[in-house]
Amino acid sequence: MSKENPGVIRRLFRGLWNALNFTRRLVFNLIFLLLLIGFLVAVFGGRATLAPRTALILDPKGAIVDQYSNNPGDRALANLTGSESKEVQLRDVLRVIDAAAKDARIERLVLIPDEIDRAGLSTLREIGAALDRFKAAGKDIVAVSGGMGQSQYYLAAHANRILLDPEGAVLLEGFANYRSYFKDALDKLGVQVHLIKVGTFKSAAEPYILNQASDAAKEADSYWMGGIWQEFLTEVSALRKIDAAKISDDIAHYDERVAAHNGDLAGLALEQKLVDQLATRSEVRALLRSQGVAEGNDSFRQIDFKKYLGTLVPEALPAVAANQVAVIVAQGEIVPGEQPPGMIGGRSTAQLVRAAREDDKVKAIVLRVNSPGGDATSSELIRREIVQTREAGKPVIVSMGDVAASGGYWIAMDGDEIWAQPTTITGSIGIFGLFATLPETLAKIGVHTDGIGTTPLAGALDIRRPLSPQLEAILNSVIKRGYNEFIGKVAKARGKTPEQIDTIAQGRVWSGVQAKERGLVDKLGGLQDAIAAAAARAKLGTDYHVRYVERELSAWERLALSFSNSEALVRVARQAGFSLPPGFVNASDLRQFSGVVESLRGKRYGAFAHCFCELP
Repeated sequence: MSKENPGVIRRLFRGLWNALNFTRRLVFNLIFLLLLIGFLVAVFGGRATLAPRTALILDPKGAIVDQYSNNPGDRALANLTGSESKEVQLRDVLRVIDAAAKDARIERLVLIPDEIDRAGLSTLREIGAALDRFKAAGKDIVAVSGGMGQSQYYLAAHANRILLDPEGAVLLEGFANYRSYFKDALDKLGVQVHLIKVGTFKSAAEPYILNQASDAAKEADSYWMGGIWQEFLTEVSALRKIDAAKISDDIAHYDERVAAHNGDLAGLALEQKLVDQLATRSEVRALLRSQGVAEGNDSFRQIDFKKYLGTLVPEALPAVAANQVAVIVAQGEIVPGEQPPGMIGGRSTAQLVRAAREDDKVKAIVLRVNSPGGDATSSELIRREIVQTREAGKPVIVSMGDVAASGGYWIAMDGDEIWAQPTTITGSIGIFGLFATLPETLAKIGVHTDGIGTTPLAGALDIRRPLSPQLEAILNSVIKRGYNEFIGKVAKARGKTPEQIDTIAQGRVWSGVQAKERGLVDKLGGLQDAIAAAAARAKLGTDYHVRYVERELSAWERLALSFSNSEALVRVARQAGFSLPPGFVNASDLRQFSGVVESLRGKRYGAFAHCFCELP
């Protein structure tokens, strides 16, 4: 029997290998077939055609971001298999709207905002401004919704008409910033959290040492959120010609308003003039058929915004194009080293700035910041590259997105000009260090730590041991020095004294308007304003090209994305039954969470300039 076992095992492994090898060859053959079809489509046609009097359907789904955080392979696979991408790039939405405004074949825009699940108010303002440009071109916008929250409604308010489903609702509720607090839970577990911070209002790490928000945190949050909420009310009231005070009163007494309408939320929205008409989807189609060009039995001439984007001339510039304004996106948490898109790597983002500086065709740089901060040392590496770029004679204009706070402000402060939206969340100039020790936790399960070191500092960073007074003193000195350096650098960049900056720093968060009033921001405006300012600084007039400086895609990535954007190839792939497995999670989803976790695990040491101040 023992002599036969090796043969059985060999046959078993040989069978498994043959099965795996067959599967591998099958998959590669299928991929090759798809690529061949894609090549033929690319050569012999496949771009969507556009007839006159077409309606552009703008229905972004998922998060609206400055830069994709998922990799090109994930996006290509999602397109081919019919899975909805979780992200839409702001630049693509703006490009589509602006191109459609000038395209005589596009008659109107149909906005369906319902499936936007994450977009900051400053991002929405950029899109709203583009919608206003579309209307200024003499074209009609119709917003169609089955039900909206306030983010979706903000965009819908820019339409000429808003059509709401009779079973839908418009829910305006205001802004809130509620967080979970863990002190009691950590005490029960025996986890000792040591927080060292500078800044009365620096509240990022409060949940680990308190059971509720501090009075200082509530004071600061109330002020900046109140400012942003007033901006929201002011703009919506102007767009819809409704008094802002009435909108606020309706929200405060929403329960009474709903009861008075017998629970009819759509009827209430119509009565409050938040919408213009109640209509089912079939009634909407009938209306658009009557006002446009009827197609089929129950539809109208239309094109989806992604397909329309595919009809536009690619933005890629020839290598010899001169007079470039380079846009560098700094989006996400700031962490050390090389990082993929969607996060800011101290090394990788600094390298992008350096590459733009050393490119003679680049005459000016726009740094687009959308970050709550993170690692202080990495923030400083990026800031130094900004300073060197200015010293080399190239203007650097900063455009703040939804949030540019703490470390996000650190990398922005040395720009020639800082532009922010009125609703940008910024400031939070402060630093903290967080260190957890677990001796009491381990003692609860009978584990104890003992030994000896050659110096008082040997083993001081071991989380199994209590925090020594000597190490705590060292950390205090480091954090205090970091804060003094932070406000000193801000003072130098903004032409103020450190004492003046200290009064508006202390970790306090400001809206864009409030930051401008305090000299932390130069001008209010969006990304396009910042790009125009960069071109003006470089004296380029109107003769310049805008280029996003990002990690260069490989030939394979460009090919995969090109094929996956082909309507014909996508149709073939879906008819063949290609789909992602249930529960599929792409790598970028995991990367987004890993940065903060690493901060608290003890694998990353140093000071943190981070603000947990984004609005949901």
